Amino acid sequence: MSARRPLIVGLGGTIRAGSSTEKALLCSLRRAEAMGAETRLLGGEFLGGLPIFDPRPGDLTAGQRDLVAAIRAADGVIVASPGYHGSISGVIKNALDTLEFTSKDAAPYFSGKPVGTVITAEGGQAGGTTLMALRAIIHALRGWPTPFGAALSGGSGLFDETGSAKDKKDAWQLDTVAEQVVEFAQLRISR
Repeated sequence: MSARRPLIVGLGGTIRAGSSTEKALLCSLRRAEAMGAETRLLGGEFLGGLPIFDPRPGDLTAGQRDLVAAIRAADGVIVASPGYHGSISGVIKNALDTLEFTSKDAAPYFSGKPVGTVITAEGGQAGGTTLMALRAIIHALRGWPTPFGAALSGGSGLFDETGSAKDKKDAWQLDTVAEQVVEFAQLRISR
């Protein structure tokens, strides 16, 4: 009997439709699908609709419930953020803060899940510092950052009209993140 297909949730993008960050995330999710995973995208439009996280008790919005349910169900996650001023964007941070609603779960936040990281930035320095910041947050949320994190530099010129990475090195980075998340997720669900 074969193990079930892992569910990989992609969380990321910007509120700008067709952002390079969301395109990068979609490239990684396509590679995950090619490896046999099921995928779900929670992209920029979804993220832009989330209210600012409020830790006070109250009713969750439909978007907050969807985010929490998707992360609970995920076997692995890929988080993609633009590098804004040396760190992750506000919409990504807000989504990660919203995971506080899982804090009372038996396995809160990203507990035990592989989490891949994808950063897009205009320059190399923003990519590196943003990658470090995101990996630190994933650790704080009890996730297992994959050994490799993608940091793409070049902004809107990174992708062709089909949404594929123009540069082979960038394509390799996005594939590698997906491959590591799927492989670790498969190990996790097969035990």
